[in-house]
Formats: sequence, C-alpha cells, structure tokens
Amino acid sequence: MASRAGKRYTLLVYKLMIERWWTAVFALGLAANALAYAFHTTAETWRWISLAAIGCIVAVVGLVMFAFRNSAYVQPFSDHLRLVTPFLRLNISYKRLRRTSSAQMSALFPPKSLSNWRSEIIEPLAPKTALVIELNGFPTSQTVLRFFFSPFFFKDATPHFVILVEDWMKFSMELESLRAGTVPSTEKKPRGDQSILSRLPQK
Repeated sequence: MASRAGKRYTLLVYKLMIERWWTAVFALGLAANALAYAFHTTAETWRWISLAAIGCIVAVVGLVMFAFRNSAYVQPFSDHLRLVTPFLRLNISYKRLRRTSSAQMSALFPPKSLSNWRSEIIEPLAPKTALVIELNGFPTSQTVLRFFFSPFFFKDATPHFVILVEDWMKFSMELESLRAGTVPSTEKKPRGDQSILSRLPQK
C-alpha cells in the first residue's frame, strides 16, 4: 500500500539564501556582458567574445537559481519524512524519530555566537519559530549530512534536524497526524442516530 503524502513545505533557510545570491550572480553576468561590449572595438575578438560568453553563462545561472528558490522542501508521509535540498534528497523513517519541539531560531543560533556571514543570514530568520526533530540516530553519515545541508539544520552534534518553514504549527500537526495514522477524512459521516432514523418506515 502506497504511503499517504502530506503537503510540501518550503525550507526557508534555502529560500532566503538563494534569494540573496541569485541577484548578485545575475548582476555579475550582466556586468561581464557590459564590459565585453565596452571593449569589443579595442580588445582582440576572442577576448571580448570569451568575456561575453562567461557573462551569459553566469547570468543564466542566476536565473536558474531564481527559478529553483522554492525547490528545497520538507514533506511528511505516513511512514517517513522527506527532506529535499538542492544537493540531497533524504527519507527519514519515523522509527528514528524520538520527539519534536519548537524553538525560536535566535535561541537555537544566537547571532552573537556566529561568524559575520552566518549572522547576516540568520538575522531575518531570528524571530521565526522552527521545529526541532530529535532522532535516535542519523539516517546516514553525519559528515555527509553536514556537507550537503546548511549548518542551520543542526544546533549541536546530537542526532536531529532543525526544520524552518513558514507555518511550523501546521507542519507539526500534519507530521504527527500522518505519523500516527490519524489523518482526518474530508468526507462527513452520518451520525449514528441519523442512520437509525433513516431505517424507520415513513408514514
């Protein structure tokens, strides 16, 4: 029997990082093209053409980043939790899940304890609430996970994931309901007394 799938929730850490970077990458591509055009009459042909080609490639990369800014997500299923990032897709069995708790990002990652570039990333996310999913063990090597995942998925060295989405309460409720197999049906069932009355002969 196929497992039921819940809603996909965009991972805000990746969305913010990509939204911060794609404009800079795209602008760099445009600047390279502008520079190539400025020197196309004085520089050797292969030089300005090469610069223009590089500029086009960089600009396209920026547009691709913009298109995929919502591609990182978390999605609960009835038997596992799926984490998808631009670099890795991971399925976490509920057998590994110990408990969940909520906390503000500023409490999990105090800006003053972070390096400058990390504190700049966490600043707009600091007031938001994240769901901390504690595990009895990582589904794969911790070294691999820390290489492919943002450092803002781990508050310390214990087995867990820090999940930051727009509506953490809705995500938490859906996760727990799917995990427990108690997803409510959208169909309205008749009440018991109504079904009995419906069997009585009509006068």
